[in-house]
Amino acid sequence: MHSLSHDHIGKRIARLRRERHLTQRALSELANVPISTLTKVEQGVIPASPHVVGACARALRVEVSTIQGQPYAEELRADQLDVLIRPIREALDVYDLGADLDIQARRPEELHREAEALCADVRAGEIKSAASRVAGLIEEGTTAAHTAQTREGWLTLASLYRTAYDVAAKLGYPDLAQLSLARLDWAAQRASDAILGGMYHYLRALSYLREGKYRTGSRLVRLGLSTLQQAEASREQHVVTGQLHLGAAVMAGRAHESDEAHVHLDEAERISAETGEAMKVHWLAFGPTNVGVHRVSVLAELDKYGEAVQVAQQTRIVAGWPNSRTSHHYAEVARSLLWTGDLDRSFESLVKARKAAPQQAKYHPTVRETYAGLEAAHRRLPESFLSYGSWLGPAATH
Repeated sequence: MHSLSHDHIGKRIARLRRERHLTQRALSELANVPISTLTKVEQGVIPASPHVVGACARALRVEVSTIQGQPYAEELRADQLDVLIRPIREALDVYDLGADLDIQARRPEELHREAEALCADVRAGEIKSAASRVAGLIEEGTTAAHTAQTREGWLTLASLYRTAYDVAAKLGYPDLAQLSLARLDWAAQRASDAILGGMYHYLRALSYLREGKYRTGSRLVRLGLSTLQQAEASREQHVVTGQLHLGAAVMAGRAHESDEAHVHLDEAERISAETGEAMKVHWLAFGPTNVGVHRVSVLAELDKYGEAVQVAQQTRIVAGWPNSRTSHHYAEVARSLLWTGDLDRSFESLVKARKAAPQQAKYHPTVRETYAGLEAAHRRLPESFLSYGSWLGPAATH
């Protein structure tokens, strides 16, 4: 009995390839992906790594989300998350209309606490909670910022825009994520905050990372680091600088530029020794733990899965670390274990990813593609494995 969808990533790549009248060899050459890898991915024998997905998307001239099948519309509808997207779009549209006379905004400190609570929800993996509240808070925060015209008001609004970005990115709406970032930049400029400007470039770079556009992402990282140099030296500045280096490391890893990836990792490690664990500074979870987790990710991006597993075994998640980051880490570990042939431990890691942040894991492409790879490798599937596939929903089951 199998639960693998007939429309997994490999099938989508094959269909798009045929629509463009390309042979497997032709796509292999255009994407610079070994033909043996492409063949196995299309057959569903091995999961498509983010590097392969990005390379094929560029070669086929489509968005990464098209290949991944995002957003996962049926699951979003079943979880009543799809209805929350339109209000967010509408809230982002009123950014420049001034204060809404029909909205009675609360005091700045109350709105700031609400914005911080949303950030905490996202880091806890409570995506639905954040998605259901962020649109109304953006509208209220917009009126408050235009009325007060203070730095604090614009910073609070920027934080709300950042949550809209987080929600959109995690649910698979790249266009909405980009729009949220544009609004964040707009608010950051009015707050005249160099550190927030650096954050904007970091988050924008991550968007290009997800889209497989590593050169543009790397340019944004450099711009972010340059912007941060305009801010006074502080722990906050060091944390954001370190996180930019971690983003750059993953970018270089996915582009298979090993030396550059390790340079950025080493610089982030140096900075983390100074900052220590700084989980709530801009809610980036920066620190030694995040450096270790990113080292696992980079090694996996470089196709060094055995080394990634070894580093993962040495990486300890500190108490209080965000559930969203923990879930993402276990998804990466599951992918690496699958590639090393350790199927049982790979599935154990998928279960840990789900336990840490179920709403996030359900919509995480790495979780879905690893599950599909495990299913293809198993001859007999235990009941717990099949129930996991049923939980993922129609895009992973049939």
